[in-house]
Amino acid sequence: MTLKLLFILDPLERLNSEKDTSLAIMREASNRGHALFVSMQHDLFLRGDVAKIKAKKFTFTPLASQTAYSLAAELEYLPASFDAVIMRKDPPFDNEYLYSTYLLEIAAKQGTKVYNNPSAIRSWNEKLSVTRFPQFAPEFLVSANNDLIREFLNTHQDIVVKPLDGMGGSSIFRLGLNDPNISVILETITNFGSRTIMAQRYLKEILQGDKRIIVIDGTPLPYALARIPKAGETRGNLAAGGTGVTQLLSERDLEIASTVGKVLKQEGLFLVGLDVIGEHLTEINVTSPTGMVEIAKQTACKPAEVFLDTLEMY
Repeated sequence: MTLKLLFILDPLERLNSEKDTSLAIMREASNRGHALFVSMQHDLFLRGDVAKIKAKKFTFTPLASQTAYSLAAELEYLPASFDAVIMRKDPPFDNEYLYSTYLLEIAAKQGTKVYNNPSAIRSWNEKLSVTRFPQFAPEFLVSANNDLIREFLNTHQDIVVKPLDGMGGSSIFRLGLNDPNISVILETITNFGSRTIMAQRYLKEILQGDKRIIVIDGTPLPYALARIPKAGETRGNLAAGGTGVTQLLSERDLEIASTVGKVLKQEGLFLVGLDVIGEHLTEINVTSPTGMVEIAKQTACKPAEVFLDTLEMY
């Protein structure tokens, strides 16, 4: 059966055709004969109490070795006229992102199948959600109070601090007891005590990679993408220069992903990326998790195929 799929994306010109997960899913959907449409975040709106969205039909067109595409004229649709609306807008999770989840929630109540569940996206902050699974999380503190963060540093001696709304490793700092920049880093990241951040005990296992485990409809893929930091870097994120190396899930990885996956499925979180360092769960990415292309290139596992196989069953 041919499906009519709508993807809510960042501007297409910003997407890297060589590694973008959204484009990989769309390519697989196109290969299966499904009809593709694209919208941007602000194409979703309410007219009265009815959710509407402006969208353009999207078609891949071969052009030498590059990924090219064509777009039809923009038309107005009821979101429920699509078989699935797939929200793939990147963070930051700011007020505009928040408003988008409200509009998508209204669309869902009017019969639209939205992936991921917009109310769950709103409820599962990608940093704070690890607190739902304390048995897997490293020691952490969530606060805007610089004195409390300093106490946490004094206790653990080596920590990382990060904003609650970042992505790609942005604004993540490692702090040690003897760091001469402790004050300025804490003042900056907390905006002088007015912005809440997360501090976590530094995990030395980051040197072996920050593992991205992709979970689809509650089931983890068999391979993780270990993002290994470049020399002199604390962050393994690919956007921060890390190198992605696939590896089979360990027993601990599988324990974490299977346990968390059951809850994710119950919440309607269809596609999620778990970040695991060593034995610990450090983030739960529910907005637009990546890593599919690298796993597909390095293993026999084809994440986009798994995604579409599962989606087609709904």
